Formats: sequence, C-alpha cells, structure tokens
Amino acid sequence: MAPESTSQPERPGGGDVTGDRHETETERLDRNWTDVLQELRVVQAGTQILTAFLLAIAFQPRFPELDNYQLLLYLALVSVSITTTLLSLLPVSAHRILFGHLVKEATVQIGDRMLRAVLVGVSLSMIGTAMLIFDFVISRQAGVIAAVTVALIVLALGLIIPLAVRGSVARRHPEQVRKG
Repeated sequence: MAPESTSQPERPGGGDVTGDRHETETERLDRNWTDVLQELRVVQAGTQILTAFLLAIAFQPRFPELDNYQLLLYLALVSVSITTTLLSLLPVSAHRILFGHLVKEATVQIGDRMLRAVLVGVSLSMIGTAMLIFDFVISRQAGVIAAVTVALIVLALGLIIPLAVRGSVARRHPEQVRKG
C-alpha cells in the first residue's frame, strides 16, 4: 500500500492546486483579473452615459437658470464623473504597461483599487445627480432628500449588506474565507 500524500496535488502544467477550485496561483490571478475586467465593463457604460448626460446639460436652454449652488454642484459632478470615467479605463493601461513583466498580482491589485475608486465615484455621481435634478426641478429640500435617499441605498446595498454577509460567513465558516 502506497503512503498517503499530505501535499497539495499538482496540476498537469505544474504548480500547486489551491482551494476548492483546483487552480494554481497563476490561474487564480488570471481569474481575478478577468473578474476585475468584467466588473469594469459593467460600470464603464453607466459611467460614460452619466458623464455624457452631465456634459449635455450645459447645452440645454434652461442651463443659465441654475443658481450659484446648482452651478457649483454641477461642476463638481462633472469633475467627479470625468475622473470616474478615466479611472474605469486606467486598469487597461496599467495592464498594457505591466504585461509580460510577470507582475500579474500587482496588476490585479492595481485594477482592484481602481475599480473600488470607480465604485466610489459612481456612487458620488449618482447621489449628486439626484440632488441636482431634484433641487432644480422641485426645491433645495427635495434635492437634499433625494441625495440622502440615494446615499442610504448605496450604503445599504453596496456596502453594509455585503459586509454583513461576509462577516456572517467568516463567523460560521472561517475555512471558507480565503484569498481570492
């Protein structure tokens, strides 16, 4: 009878198998990079559409009716939206620069951080856009209420609930919490 091996099984291409996915570290990094790109694709279209919408507002006949507060809010929104759109494109640039230099882990980390910044930018843009529209169409108070409502939705659905689920899984099944 052969002795049992306690080491990780090896892949046909070499390298240890990690986790339930039976993938090497390189395969895990490739999967994580693909996930980052897919998530960026989702937010890029929305970010670009929102930026175009905000830029088009300046050419509308009622644009001169904005008061100083609304004008400053509009310019802040345009700035955040353009920055967010730019950030959603930069992971591809980082990948092109780093491609072939055997730094996939750093590339994935850069992409992840930029994606997180994009999500913050999209959230701020949506909150501010709701505020601007309700402020202009109804009243300043309605704008504040709209902004607070959107902010609460973003916080609840985009941050608090996912963190609660992650914490719950970590407490119940700590062995399931693993890297990527």
